[in-house]
Amino acid sequence: MFRHRVHRSPLSSALTTLELIFHAAVRSVRAKHNNAFIAIGLNMLQTMMFVLVFYFMFTVLKLRTSAVRGDFLLYVMSGIFLFQCHVKAVGAVSGADGPGSTMMQHAPMNTAISISAAALGSLYVQVLSMLVILFGYHTIFTPVHIEDPLSAFGMLLLSWFTGCAVGLIMLSIKPWFPALSGIAATIYQRANMIASGKMFLANTLPGFMLKMFDWNPLFHTIDQSRGFVFINYNPHYSNWVYALWVGIALTMIGLMGEFYTRRHVSSSWSARR
Repeated sequence: MFRHRVHRSPLSSALTTLELIFHAAVRSVRAKHNNAFIAIGLNMLQTMMFVLVFYFMFTVLKLRTSAVRGDFLLYVMSGIFLFQCHVKAVGAVSGADGPGSTMMQHAPMNTAISISAAALGSLYVQVLSMLVILFGYHTIFTPVHIEDPLSAFGMLLLSWFTGCAVGLIMLSIKPWFPALSGIAATIYQRANMIASGKMFLANTLPGFMLKMFDWNPLFHTIDQSRGFVFINYNPHYSNWVYALWVGIALTMIGLMGEFYTRRHVSSSWSARR
């Protein structure tokens, strides 16, 4: 009945929101372990294991000759980094606190803050892991040369953005179909082990196989990034603009679904499960 109202300026409200996003992002980074360094280290270890497994798989299957001319391990990492950034963004956003979460009962917390924090926390961990691994490879083994580093990093951000868009759709249907949302997110992440195209170049695929992969925005960003990383590769069958428009369209659909869900969700839904 009696409530003290504090009138905030737009700048003050924006700073408060940014502070909340920062603290929520720190919470999301430390979700897997109480120690943030160990949480980031586990992610780096997982990424390095991916790189080593694919490196030895390429070596055993003698597929190195089909790769682009240049540093072969950098070729492997250029696909693994974008793949990890994409699927981790899907998992982080789809697993963010929704409108039925108990965190939403603490003002001024809202779903926009939880989604933004999960997305930014995922990006922070992936970018930091990538930089540490590249720095270690550059200093210990061989100098790393990237032809157009800014554009290559742009493809990493685009992979993260499309992953956030897919995760947002999963999050919007989660209160309605929690089991289906989790299964769909898992299937999508596992399917991208092959559908992302990180194991081959789009220029080397025949036409009938290209149609099996060109629906995937991650396939386009990985292929385009290799064109920016290596001077000897010029992608002809991929387009980063397609990935951008797909990400924007999925984001709009996910925001509409999240808005509708937020207006109709009830806290009793989580209690009955």
